[in-house]
Amino acid sequence: MADTGGPGQPGKNTTTRREGIPLGRIAGIPVFLAYSWFIIAAFTVIAYGPVLQTNNPRLGLTAFFVAFAYALLLLISVLAHELAHALTAKLFHWPTEKIVLNLWGGHTQFQSFTASPGRSVLVAMAGPAANFVLAGAGWLLVSYGELRGVGDILANIFVWANLLIGIFNVLPGLPLDGGRLVESAVWKATGSQEKGTIAAGWAGRIIVVALALWFIVLPFIRGARPDIAFTLVTALVGSFLWMGASASIQQARLRRRLHLVDAAALAEPAVGLPSSATVAEILDRAPAGKPAVVLCDRDGRPVAVVDAGAAATVPASLVSSTPVSAVSYALGPGAYVPEWSKGQELVQYLAQLEGQEYAVVDREGAVTGLLRQSAVLGAITGKYPSERQNQGQNR
Repeated sequence: MADTGGPGQPGKNTTTRREGIPLGRIAGIPVFLAYSWFIIAAFTVIAYGPVLQTNNPRLGLTAFFVAFAYALLLLISVLAHELAHALTAKLFHWPTEKIVLNLWGGHTQFQSFTASPGRSVLVAMAGPAANFVLAGAGWLLVSYGELRGVGDILANIFVWANLLIGIFNVLPGLPLDGGRLVESAVWKATGSQEKGTIAAGWAGRIIVVALALWFIVLPFIRGARPDIAFTLVTALVGSFLWMGASASIQQARLRRRLHLVDAAALAEPAVGLPSSATVAEILDRAPAGKPAVVLCDRDGRPVAVVDAGAAATVPASLVSSTPVSAVSYALGPGAYVPEWSKGQELVQYLAQLEGQEYAVVDREGAVTGLLRQSAVLGAITGKYPSERQNQGQNR
């Protein structure tokens, strides 16, 4: 972000430091330069500087400054690529949270939005299109600009960099932009974005295998001497693509289960009692710890949950005089949801809350259930903890 926040906004400063160096805003979109970018910049200088020096002896040590300029041109090209994504998304009113330029190039992060196959393709293809336009502009400059020396070198580099970025990103597999073509085609044919994402993720894995075979395995079989730097870059890019493709597949599989996240269906029965109640009243309403008991403040807002085990240990002679606050633990601020909440909206809301339990209320605000984080995670992943583990988490 352009503004890093004042002394009263420590959270904002922490976020800025974690993202990297804020470069300001373009069209209202915060742009960050991740610290990892300096790794690729240093690699470019170390790997490309000696090549420039060999091919252009008159440059001398200036070759390393030219190599750094090459890294900056790559950065500008990636920024143009990401801005094209963000500005195209703005046409569809997709809110863009930020652009981060990093070791792997960069990424544009969006907030919640409603996509369609067609819009997804347009936003994805805008990035490579921007690079092809830049490559074309650079080619015109090289062809008709009568450049000499360093200017000619950098202009040629600019053309080839944008051409390669554009071509590489249209390869049909996630996490590359071309993967959105596969995703949208399957999405349109099946009506399921998740199926499209999984197909595009597998296509991304196939691309990694193909790159490894073409650039590493085949030259080795032919007896060619491998270039260590090129092999290392291929391996790093391949690992990045494989991890991105795998993450896309995993996220799609989780999204396919979001319809199972339903506050009313996942919550266990619960009753609401005023926080001024005594343990005797609790035991009378829930003698065996069932249903769960949620305590509400004077305004009727859920604020705590009774620990049934602790309530059961209170001596019979003291239950009428022991306040329920002695056997309860607090809910996180605002940790209650309407019983009709479900799906992605519910998951996103719960992610903002503290704690692992949330009261469920009806339209009148009365407590009807207690939703546990473990139940939500179980619905999403299909892995449910045992009752003993669940009780251990609650305490």
